[in-house]
Order: sequence, then structure tokens, then C-alpha cells
Amino acid sequence: MPEEDNITRKLEAVLKRLLASNREITLAVITTMEGLPILSILPRGYNETRISAMVATLLSLSERSVLDMEIGIFEQIFIKGLDGYLLIFNSEQAVLAVSTTEKAQLGLVFLECERASYDISKILKKEK
Repeated sequence: MPEEDNITRKLEAVLKRLLASNREITLAVITTMEGLPILSILPRGYNETRISAMVATLLSLSERSVLDMEIGIFEQIFIKGLDGYLLIFNSEQAVLAVSTTEKAQLGLVFLECERASYDISKILKKEK
């Protein structure tokens, strides 16, 4: 259990750093490829389990589409809504999903999320 607590603390630090780096990022979720929540920082009223399941569904469909269309290997999902964006990044053993406001500077958000995704991947690789 102490090792699991250490991994959780490291992942939490990654998410906190991500949210602190850009005020336009409103939520961040780390989930398994199967849609089980690992860790999240969400505003009150959001359901971590439901968001994780939706993210996994989007990931699965996107991975299949990329393969069927022969455009390489899935890397990320970008969804634009009227009031903001949903971005989903592959972190090898997990998935990072973030939501932003419509005012987000997407170049910076992508850079910060790619760094966080890499850090998540490193942390989870050490777990195995």
C-alpha cells in the first residue's frame, strides 16, 4: 500500500501542476484504457466514473478509426464545444483528459498536456 500511495501522490502532483500552469484548464482526469478512474481533479458536481467511461469510449472509437483509416497510431483527441474544449491524450498505460474554457490558448494547453501525459506514463511504468 505505501507504494500505491506514493504513485497516487506523484500522479496528483502532475495534475495539480497541470491545473496550476493554466487557469483555462477546468478539469483533469487520469483513467485506464478500460474507463476506470485512476485520479481526477474535478469541480463539484462532476461524476469521475461517468467521465472516465466516456473518455475510454471516445478513445476506443478514435483508436479504431485511426487504424481503419490507416493514418498511423492514435495520439490525441480534440473536441470543440460551444463553451470550451475536451482534449484526450494517450499516456501509454493510461489516458489523460482535460477540459478547458473557450478562451484557452490551445498551443500552450497542448504543450502542458503532452508534458503531463509523458510524466504520467513514466510514473505508471515504474509501478509495473
